[in-house]
Amino acid sequence: MDSRSSVSSSADSPEGGGGGGGGGTALLPRPAVTEIPESLGYRVKKRLLGKPLVTEELAHEKLSNPVALGVLASDCISSSAYGSEAMLFQMVPVIGAAAFSLLMPITGIVLCVLTLLTLSYREVVMVYTRAGGSYVVARENFGPRIAQVAAVALLIDYIVTVAVQTAAGTVALLSLVHLLGGNRYDWIDNYQLPISVFIVLLLCWGNLRGIREAGRAFATPAYLFIAGMGLLFITAIFRLIFDHLPKQDVHTAGAQHLGIHGNNSALLMGASIGLVLKAFANGGTSLTGLEAISNGVSVFRNPQGRNARKTLVAMSVTLGTLVLGVSTLAYITHAIPFVDGSPSVLSQEGSLVFGSSWYGQAGLVFLQLATALILYTGANTSFNGFPFLASFVAEDSFLPRQLTRRGHRLAFSSGILTLTGVSLLLLIATDAKLDSLLGLYAIGVFTGFFMAGCGLVKHFIDRPDEPKRALKIFINAAAALCSICVVVIFAVTKFTEGAWVVVVIFPIGVWALIKVNKRYRDEAAALAAATSDLTKARNRRQVMYILVDRVDLAALKAISYARSLRPAEIRAVHFMIDNLEAEKLAAQWAEAEVGDLPLEIVQCPDRRITRALLELITRNTADKKSQITLLIPERNYSPVLGRLLHRRTADHIARAVGKLPNVVATIVPFDVVIGDTPDPAPAQP
Repeated sequence: MDSRSSVSSSADSPEGGGGGGGGGTALLPRPAVTEIPESLGYRVKKRLLGKPLVTEELAHEKLSNPVALGVLASDCISSSAYGSEAMLFQMVPVIGAAAFSLLMPITGIVLCVLTLLTLSYREVVMVYTRAGGSYVVARENFGPRIAQVAAVALLIDYIVTVAVQTAAGTVALLSLVHLLGGNRYDWIDNYQLPISVFIVLLLCWGNLRGIREAGRAFATPAYLFIAGMGLLFITAIFRLIFDHLPKQDVHTAGAQHLGIHGNNSALLMGASIGLVLKAFANGGTSLTGLEAISNGVSVFRNPQGRNARKTLVAMSVTLGTLVLGVSTLAYITHAIPFVDGSPSVLSQEGSLVFGSSWYGQAGLVFLQLATALILYTGANTSFNGFPFLASFVAEDSFLPRQLTRRGHRLAFSSGILTLTGVSLLLLIATDAKLDSLLGLYAIGVFTGFFMAGCGLVKHFIDRPDEPKRALKIFINAAAALCSICVVVIFAVTKFTEGAWVVVVIFPIGVWALIKVNKRYRDEAAALAAATSDLTKARNRRQVMYILVDRVDLAALKAISYARSLRPAEIRAVHFMIDNLEAEKLAAQWAEAEVGDLPLEIVQCPDRRITRALLELITRNTADKKSQITLLIPERNYSPVLGRLLHRRTADHIARAVGKLPNVVATIVPFDVVIGDTPDPAPAQP
């Protein structure tokens, strides 16, 4: 799809050909071609995606720091909407109301990890200004093979991000309906999966049309969400000082069942190291998206590293403030997770803080719509990151090279479609339940953090003259150690809750990428070895075989083409399966205008035409003095009905013959248009 659309874009835009080049060669624009009709599939694609863009329209817009914060930080900042709830979701069924007391110290640990990772990534964005994040760091320091660990980690992260963000955004919308409409709208929970699937398809369509991450419109949701959260916190502080904040009834219908009834003494009775680790693992999902700025350093204005560092710090401070604020409000109001996921903890906090007045309801609507918008926008960051990362990995020959091609609207359409398909499968498999999806999240994210930290440690070890070298090595080593600890904690504590999928897929993914690279290297070696054989083939006697199964325009076109190449010998061959058909064909051949070219009829009693052809060619190339070119006339009929009514054996024969040395197979296509010029000899029934 991509290669065909690139040709079409040049044809539709005559000025898109480019200017002159060096060495006395000029690249002239292609003239528009209007007399050739477009295929139905291309017309449909053009209607859905719009007019194709030419390569010269691929501009890289540089972003100011405020716009970059809004564009690149959506995924990271939006995770504050569900991070605290994810911690409570683990603790409430075990220790009941005591979970709200334990929430604050675990939040503090999460913020310490955030600080350490921020210090590490400040160095990443200063040293590596090319997009790619931890993959580029690992590749530059450990080589491309080890870098595939980071590649798989990031690819998994992008896939899960789409599913988590869309599911969380849908929860925000459903929570608003629940809080405004009450229990009579419980039926809307059945639409969580369809809504999430629709959003993913909508994002896919938009990105295939060419939505860019460098658009100011994509910065707006982040600032709307920050404004909504700021309004929530300010109102809460005002009510704490001059009024009071109501508390949620933890025994309300639909809320998670309290594991131990009562008070904070339950903390001593029910809490365990395993519970704390599970809650911390869930809270670690608040840090997802922290690598987004390192993946997009190239879109910053100069000096790119310094501007990216400032934006990274601003993003981390914002995220830390929001996570701390949501956890504190949950501690004060006892906003509790619901079994079905909605209303969410954040929406309950908004309802309790803003109250039931008309302006309170307006504040709640603003907060929830802003939350849904930034979560959906956060999902869109994966549609920018995944295709670009996949193209980098494909350039290194660890993924199929089709992923490096830009499509109809200059987007990496193969990567976008791949991301969409896998994300939809993940949503369907988990029924778009946020708690199920979070079990898959942090392993890929923190593995990327680990690879980045290790890469920077090696980077600074190899540079003894680096200023503050010892401090930088310590910070990045600590970040790497912390990250791998989170990976282990998550893999162990969440193994039965879905993490086993990532634990199993991760090594398989790395193995698969390495196998793809080995296949590409083996193919390159085989092609290099064949160069000497091709040089020898130029001195061989050129013989052309034309396969004939009927006398018509397709066969005559192949004969004309063969004669235009002026080979040493041309031979027309028919493999006889039916005696009567062979006799009719011989009679038609005698009457056809084929000059002095005889038709050779080869008996094929077992009807294995391909096998008989291989034997014939093998006999005639045994002396290694001849180079054979096999011409196969192929009649192309209508795409749908024609494939049902006619066999398509040309590709099969070409693949089989192409394996022989000193043989080249060429398919000569002929489009059969009903109502056009009739065949000189009608096909036999």
